[in-house]
Amino acid sequence: MDELKEKALAYHMLDGVPGKVSVVPTKPCMTADDLSLAYTPGVAKPVLEIAADPENAYKYTAKGNLVAVISNGTAILGLGNKGPLASKPVMEGKGVLFKRFADVDVFDLELDTMDPKKIIEFVKMLEPTFGGVNLEDIKAPECFEIEQTLIEMCDIPIFHDDQHGTAIISTAGIMNAAEIVGKKMEDLKVVFNGAGSAGISCAKMLVACGVKQENLIMCDSVGVIYKGRTERMTPEKIEMANDTTCRTLAEAMVDSDVFMGLSVANCVTPEMLLSMAKDPVVLAMSNPDPEIDYKLAVETRSDLIMATGRSDFPNQINNVLGFPFIFRGALDVRASKISEGMKLAASKALAALAKEAVPEEVKKAYGGQDFSFGRNYIVPKPFDPRVIEWEAVAVAKAACDEGLAKHPIEDWDAYRESLKKRMEKYWN
Repeated sequence: MDELKEKALAYHMLDGVPGKVSVVPTKPCMTADDLSLAYTPGVAKPVLEIAADPENAYKYTAKGNLVAVISNGTAILGLGNKGPLASKPVMEGKGVLFKRFADVDVFDLELDTMDPKKIIEFVKMLEPTFGGVNLEDIKAPECFEIEQTLIEMCDIPIFHDDQHGTAIISTAGIMNAAEIVGKKMEDLKVVFNGAGSAGISCAKMLVACGVKQENLIMCDSVGVIYKGRTERMTPEKIEMANDTTCRTLAEAMVDSDVFMGLSVANCVTPEMLLSMAKDPVVLAMSNPDPEIDYKLAVETRSDLIMATGRSDFPNQINNVLGFPFIFRGALDVRASKISEGMKLAASKALAALAKEAVPEEVKKAYGGQDFSFGRNYIVPKPFDPRVIEWEAVAVAKAACDEGLAKHPIEDWDAYRESLKKRMEKYWN
């Protein structure tokens, strides 16, 4: 058994307790009087209050801080379709991250169906239970239909993290990398390898940030997605298709400024890297092995800005920088949805935070490493306690500005301080 497997399996059985999550009551239940308040007859009182005014559910139940993490296991990390039961460790892990980084409670729900309509029906029926829904590891193209339909049907935030999480973090990295090398977003030539849920969403977000769609070439396992191609096309791919004579990844990479990898390991060669423009930016996000090995890449191009999905190299593009804080902000203003504006606000907040001086506590969390804005530090670190303050506030403000907040915040300084206080127990 390899070392990582041994450690990971031991972690999931630590102290003889299987799994990573449990349910802990927030109110005392030690006496007969407590019992009468927690359940019958006392519980009838909040029931009647909620029946009279549904908004009281946010006052008397956990709904406002409870997110459903839902998967059918058809696209688990980089492992593919391993089924709903095998997805449970990942969904429990999402619950751990929600709680640890943003104090959001989670129930993970693994669905034994590949039928998008059944998933949509199931999630819609759950709407009274949750303050928001995080869809996870559901394969493309079904994930697009599921998320979009639920956004239209539901009055709570619906967020497919595989699509938008990577897009939000990587866009922050691209904005900062472009600034470091002195290039403008509208001038960037960007090549994508991978046209699944994450790839499509990343491309759309970069376009929203100024990248011209005609400067974007997307590839999938067949090759370049070009206008007129008929093989293995979807509506989402058709939307991303461009007029280009390039037909292979290698051809597309020539003179490109940015490579975005959301595909498979080792598909980029040193020769492809050498063909890119001056000061290339490479986000090779295939996990656990990137599209090109980190050490090989930096040895090949000394002017390279390189990011991966791994924590053992600089510039980790990690979704934990997104979803906990996005939901925190959305839940706190009781947003009816997570809009494109809210996602963009999250990305800009992360980009801005990376330019701030890094406190000692963050350096200590990473073995004393020193971080400062530059080629090896284009996005903040997940264990930076300031992320919630910057990102959740930005998301909440965007929701209020767009009229999506049912409970808008008026005192932003007080809200910022409340976030710090809320998270003290996790950082001290």
